[in-house]
Amino acid sequence: MSKVTIYRTAESVSPKHPDKLCDQISDAILDAHLKEDPYARVAVDVAGGHGTIFVTGEVTSSALKVDVAAIVKRLAGDVELIERISAQSPEIAHGVDSGGAGDQGIMVGYATNETPELLPLEYVLARKLNQFLYKKWPFDGKTQITTVDEEISVVVASFQHAPHSELKQAIIDWVAQEPLTAVSLKTTPETITIHANPAGDWNIGGFEADAGLTGRKLAIDNYGPRVPLGGGAFSGKDASKVDRSGAYMARKIAVDYLKLRNAKEVYVYLAYAIGYPEPVETTVIIDGKHERVVGYDLTPNGIIAALDLRKPTFEARAAYGHY
Repeated sequence: MSKVTIYRTAESVSPKHPDKLCDQISDAILDAHLKEDPYARVAVDVAGGHGTIFVTGEVTSSALKVDVAAIVKRLAGDVELIERISAQSPEIAHGVDSGGAGDQGIMVGYATNETPELLPLEYVLARKLNQFLYKKWPFDGKTQITTVDEEISVVVASFQHAPHSELKQAIIDWVAQEPLTAVSLKTTPETITIHANPAGDWNIGGFEADAGLTGRKLAIDNYGPRVPLGGGAFSGKDASKVDRSGAYMARKIAVDYLKLRNAKEVYVYLAYAIGYPEPVETTVIIDGKHERVVGYDLTPNGIIAALDLRKPTFEARAAYGHY
């Protein structure tokens, strides 16, 4: 039987990408509320572009000093702000007050032994390259890496204010010096195809060039396109929303089972009904074998306590992915 060639591709975007700016603004507003009120209920979305930022959502909080305009200015510069925030609906609030989930949803957790980060190889490489290039050009930018049988085949990178020749050389330098995560990876600059600013050099980026929206980079926030997506976005949501807390817990469970069973790959699926504390599904798939998750308090309050999710630490998570 002939050997099957495995192609895998993942991308990453810089913190100055318009979608990631919106994620960071949403989470900065969340952090500002949690700093004063650890039990704040926050669900804030941001849309921005071309000189205007629109902030909307629901907040129930005792915080008195949240300056949304200052947060937006810090992250997006001098832009027009339109703010439309109201209190959480009484029906949802009642369900959460009784310990139930803030919404229905499906969360997918994942872990693999192919990298020290326990994340997919192509995803880790795309993110590391993005972080490397962002140190040199701290602007809007994107990277994408295709691997073939765990060796880098194609690199795509587009960065604002980065001249083609310098960007290409930076990619070559990264490939040459990066202690690549897979033991079997023997990539050298001579064996890869590089597309540096393939549409041409560019100097207008971020909100000046394009619009952004909270939660539009879900694959990057999770594990890349190899792993199925579950529910909604993370950013701007406090931990009573299982879109966030359930997803974080699913990741922890996947990592725990991977280590406990010395497995190659673990998927975890959790699902919730709005207003109910216990999940309606708890599935773990360990190297293809399905089991029920056992040994965890998977109520929203149990997850929040286990992972300490009432602290204002979310803005930093929004920049490059949450795991």
